[in-house]
Amino acid sequence: MHGLSRALRGGALALFAAPCAAHQAGTDARTTEPWVIACLALSLALYVLGLLRLRTRTVHAQQTWRWRGIAFGAGWLGLVLALVSPLDPLGTRSFAAHMLQHELLMAVAAPLLVAARPLGVWAWALSPPARRAIGAALHRPGWQHVWHWLCVPATAWALHALALWGWHVPALFDAAVRHPGVHTLQHSSFLASALLYWWTVLRAQTRGAQGVAVASLFATMLHSGALGALLALSPQAWYGAYAGGTATLGLTLLEDQQLGGLLMWVPAGLIYLAAGLALAARWGDLADDAPRAACRAPALPDKAGH
Repeated sequence: MHGLSRALRGGALALFAAPCAAHQAGTDARTTEPWVIACLALSLALYVLGLLRLRTRTVHAQQTWRWRGIAFGAGWLGLVLALVSPLDPLGTRSFAAHMLQHELLMAVAAPLLVAARPLGVWAWALSPPARRAIGAALHRPGWQHVWHWLCVPATAWALHALALWGWHVPALFDAAVRHPGVHTLQHSSFLASALLYWWTVLRAQTRGAQGVAVASLFATMLHSGALGALLALSPQAWYGAYAGGTATLGLTLLEDQQLGGLLMWVPAGLIYLAAGLALAARWGDLADDAPRAACRAPALPDKAGH
């Protein structure tokens, strides 16, 4: 417990020192792949263009689109902080920094991006023929079958939990730290599974579906918190890839792991708790029975922008 308290005391200072630490890393520091920057820039440009076009066609939903734009901007900034800031190279030498990246992807950026409903907005940035082609593709029976299976709440929850626990197996996590390709796969699976998971949670439109979403959030809080607690309270370090990398931050290998576990255990758990309580608070406002809206394929806005 002494090591845990020391890790907590020194953790904030260590993470605030991330920019300096990243520059000190020299050739060991991982640089952001150009394609990541290109994807982030393209996604923002398409969203802004699509939103501008939708706003000119929308008469009654200006405030709705304004809030969705704010949500997308906040989620996009979360991705930038996780993937492009000095936090990314620091993640090769600090487990706590790497964990902060993961929580930004899964518990901050993912729900904000889902709330922004970017698929339809991006589509409106394209030409009408391209937009019609995408809409037709989304309604093909093969895609509909796969999508309906993926967005079943139990499926989405299981895939997200599998990604979280699977990548924290020491051999896989160490491989992600040491090999850029594996690291890209790790972050991609975290973000993709989180987007799918939050889609099923935030798109629930009936009281029954809302109840399932609340239960899913609390279940995720419990199992992710359990993993965080195991990391924080473990008497030994799990990940050898960080050996020697945390000294410049003033933390031992075990203290760095304990700090990372605390980040997953407490702050991330509070996000799931707050989301669950918010959904539970509006439970009574929903209809008793309706189609399973959370399992419909992503729809493009109509000509009115709805």
